[in-house]
Amino acid sequence: MIVLLVLGLFAGLASGFPVAFVLGGVALLAAGLGLLMGNFDPSFLEAFPNRLFGVMGNETLVAVPLFVFMGVMLERSRIAESLLEAVAALFGRVRGGLAVAVLLVGAMLAASTGIVGATVVAMGLISLPTMLRHGYCPRLASGTICASGTLGQIIPPSIVLVLLGDQLGNAYQQAQLKQGIYAPETVSVSDLFAGALVPGLALVALYLAYVLWVAWRQPERAPALKETQSRSLAQLAKAILPALSLIALVLGSILGGYATATEAAAVGAVGATLFAALYGRLGAVRLFEVGRETVKVTAMVFAILVGAALFSLVFRGYGGDDLVHEALASLPGGKWGAIVAVMLLMFLLGFVIDFIEIVFVVVPIVGPALLALGVDPVWLGVMMAVNLQTSFLTPPFGFALFYLRGVAPPEVRTGDIYRGVVPFIVIQLLVLALVATFPGLATALPEWLYG
Repeated sequence: MIVLLVLGLFAGLASGFPVAFVLGGVALLAAGLGLLMGNFDPSFLEAFPNRLFGVMGNETLVAVPLFVFMGVMLERSRIAESLLEAVAALFGRVRGGLAVAVLLVGAMLAASTGIVGATVVAMGLISLPTMLRHGYCPRLASGTICASGTLGQIIPPSIVLVLLGDQLGNAYQQAQLKQGIYAPETVSVSDLFAGALVPGLALVALYLAYVLWVAWRQPERAPALKETQSRSLAQLAKAILPALSLIALVLGSILGGYATATEAAAVGAVGATLFAALYGRLGAVRLFEVGRETVKVTAMVFAILVGAALFSLVFRGYGGDDLVHEALASLPGGKWGAIVAVMLLMFLLGFVIDFIEIVFVVVPIVGPALLALGVDPVWLGVMMAVNLQTSFLTPPFGFALFYLRGVAPPEVRTGDIYRGVVPFIVIQLLVLALVATFPGLATALPEWLYG
């Protein structure tokens, strides 16, 4: 029955049917078949209303619509566009300078919004035509834009870290309860934010090193801008101040322990709105459109969460959690063998399904088993976040590729976009290996901040 459940899930996902309904529908069909055969306990389905109530009352998940609102507001108010133009004016006169500007702006937008789609679309509309006009290689330009947009996956605040924090927190408590620990420790979103900061900055540094190396070795692929519009110090400050202020408000309040992720998200949403008003762009933004986009993204996330909750209950009803634990524990290499297997599975799934589906389907299944083997939850969360970041760049279904394809000019071929992201995928896997080899990259800052 477990095999049928998993095969039915992948068949439903391959059909293109909405993921939330695939998760819930396959689970209900499997449960119904089990009830007819007499090998499924209906009490697992009776727990579903409590799961829904828990989702509705989960304060951590309130951060999702708030962060989405903040990102959409920054994109619609053209604050991101002003930021890119200002940074490009600083670095455009050196070889590869425009690519450096794209990466730096992507990092700043990631640290102030955490929204991948908005960043890739904004960068594609604003910077890609300029890069092509000045002779940039289409592969390098498109790869740089896609990679910069995905920094919102790993640099906090990040929606994937919010979702991972919620799922890993539940998995960590389940693992401790199974071990007989009835006063379990917790892992919070703030822990993951702190843990992901150093790997995220390392990823930015390696991206920059690669772009500058290409500009040095192959200057024709990343030439300097022949003309740049000079900016005064006041103009630069006006463009950069909103992003830096939001970083200080959101990330600073979380890492400093002054606010939870949800409280900081609310501050960021209000801050983005105030900056749009301060710069006289609130009227052009149309709050209704920002609200509608926020509701669409949030509804998608929570619909998948509800479907995944039902799927995990049925999976557990058939003893799937015990089976996964035994399978991971029996792999050669012990704990490390299990970690490698899970990381490989998540990487391969990233080729065909969305990161939200992986978080809500895979993490509840494998999380308790890995954590019961003694894996540090913060380190595991950061490893998963870096791994999931590759899902935005891996063909054929990498979302960043689709976002850029939708706004790229016709002369940029889809093959250019696919080939352009390959070096950045390699860099992401390199950072994943570094975090695996040196766990302190993910655990040192949370330990220093929160003990």
